[in-house]
Amino acid sequence: MRHATPEYIVSSITALGGLLFGYDIGIMSSILQMEQFNEYFHSPSSIITGVIVASLTIGCFVGALVSGPLADRYSRKITIVLGALVCTVGSAIQFGSVNRAMLIVGRFVNGLAIGFLSSVVPMYQSETAPPGDRGRMVSLQQWAITWGIFIAFGIDYGCSYIRGAKQFRLPLGLQIVPSIILLFTMAFMPFSPRWLVAHDHIGDARQVLGRLRANGHASVPEVAEELRLIHQTIVYERETKSSGYMELLRFPNRRRTFIGCGMQFMQQFTGINTLMLYAPTIFRDMGLGSTQSIALCQAINGLVNVTSTIPAIIWIDKWGRRPTLLVGTLLIIVFYLILALLMRSYLALTGVGNKDAVIINLSAHNLGIASICMVYLVVASFAFSWGPCGWLIPSEIFPTHLRAKANSVTTGTNWISNFVVTLTSPLLLEVAHWRLFIAFSVIMGVNLIVIYLFLPETKNLTLEEMDILFMDSAWAFKTSPLTFLHSKKKIRRLSTETAQTVRTSTTRTEPA
Repeated sequence: MRHATPEYIVSSITALGGLLFGYDIGIMSSILQMEQFNEYFHSPSSIITGVIVASLTIGCFVGALVSGPLADRYSRKITIVLGALVCTVGSAIQFGSVNRAMLIVGRFVNGLAIGFLSSVVPMYQSETAPPGDRGRMVSLQQWAITWGIFIAFGIDYGCSYIRGAKQFRLPLGLQIVPSIILLFTMAFMPFSPRWLVAHDHIGDARQVLGRLRANGHASVPEVAEELRLIHQTIVYERETKSSGYMELLRFPNRRRTFIGCGMQFMQQFTGINTLMLYAPTIFRDMGLGSTQSIALCQAINGLVNVTSTIPAIIWIDKWGRRPTLLVGTLLIIVFYLILALLMRSYLALTGVGNKDAVIINLSAHNLGIASICMVYLVVASFAFSWGPCGWLIPSEIFPTHLRAKANSVTTGTNWISNFVVTLTSPLLLEVAHWRLFIAFSVIMGVNLIVIYLFLPETKNLTLEEMDILFMDSAWAFKTSPLTFLHSKKKIRRLSTETAQTVRTSTTRTEPA
């Protein structure tokens, strides 16, 4: 009987990388509104604010690109350890910042760490998880991100009552705690079994799979069969395929690259980071005045994000990736449109715009409350769909010999898109107001079409079976029953044919 406890422990510990990611994203949103921060750093303009926030994403972009070669050469585990170490250094620099330049440098260094972690953690979780639980395991990363954001919002709210520079220094410094915990606990985590096989450590890979799948019994048939399939696939890839970056642009991998980079690009253009980072600005525009009330609404925003991710953790391996994304995208479109109409009516009613533009006939107070609720509903819709799936799908669709490099490219796409959104959002909110959310709803409509046309279903497939899936039709709605019915019998038959091809293509010895 398989015991899932070790797999949950491994995924939960490494998900601390996601918590660091979320904390670093969430911590600045309320700090930017703090009186002591603005007094100390001389009330940064919208452009400087964008640079302070976006400096993290520049570091993340660089860190993500570097993480691929590091994860291939030194292992996924060691790269996560390095990310935790760099995060500790960056957090210390931010904590001690005496001017804007030092704060920006500290956030850039933290960005390097988050780039490592955001690329490698989902890949490590995907490579250590069994097929039927992989969605749940990788979703723990997204849940940890939401917890990091929520904890950051809560700490910001508590610190908003502190006078002096400690009001913003304490939140910046406390992120050292989870980075040190991750640094030390990773010493007890196993190496990825697929990385071990790729580096010819077959015995070590067997022991790791035994610990993860069979409560330490490495000799059981299930472990032997999984190791055999992993070994055969890696040997076949090594003998017949290139592992360079250009391989990502060749058939059949260019389709996977399009989907992986597209998922990360589209995730950022859902507008979620505009809502998470600049929600306090929206709340202020909707009538909230005090720092404490804004911080409290932002903490509620974080709590909505946390709780709405739970359904994905529980059911994503049952629902499937494709239906989850389609439903989530539809809901986001609807809520964005309502939010835009509410904001337009509020601004018109309070004298900012033309009073003839009032579409929803409510009092200004009720319009403000309804707008804030729409922000929460958009966040909730993202949290169970694009949040986990944006990281899960790129981590599972690529072959082992390209997975680290591919994830560095897809995650780099996420961060460069994040940079564009983060840098432009303050100006767009200032200039476009409610029209920005109309634009996001249109973008989400495009996302809906792309998902329907091109994203195949990947639930319940092993990482090695992805090769079979991506040899099928490029049109997701025309794919075979392999995609929609997940016929295990057909998958096993095709896997056997692939294994026979491997045996005729190499003379290397298979593991016992």
